[in-house]
Amino acid sequence: MGSSSVTILYDDDCGFCRWSADRIRRLDGRGVLAFVPIQGEVGADLLEAVPPQLRLATMHAVTLDGRVWSGGEAARVILEELPGGVFLSHVAAAFPDLTDRVYRFVAANREVFSGWLGQDRCSVDPSLAPRS
Repeated sequence: MGSSSVTILYDDDCGFCRWSADRIRRLDGRGVLAFVPIQGEVGADLLEAVPPQLRLATMHAVTLDGRVWSGGEAARVILEELPGGVFLSHVAAAFPDLTDRVYRFVAANREVFSGWLGQDRCSVDPSLAPRS
């Protein structure tokens, strides 16, 4: 992944997920993030430690040291790399349960958000979003 500090893995078959990845890419003014579809060969390699049936349930962030962060934790890791995102990353770290609940709410409703945004529907059953 070159000089990227974090690789974001997203569902390439979900309009909302692609839209979200595109928005994050636009915010990445320093170019420190890489974007890889979960469904590809690189995605499979980076997510080797994640059971295949769980890979599409959330977005993931993989750091240079190979650690995989998923769901709300991935959001925290990604925010830390975005300009102006360090504060939000610290807030997310201070309230991990809330961050995870917000993430799970969005993930469980990505079909609705896809429709609102005029994007392709998600091919993954929203019930796959992790629950606490």
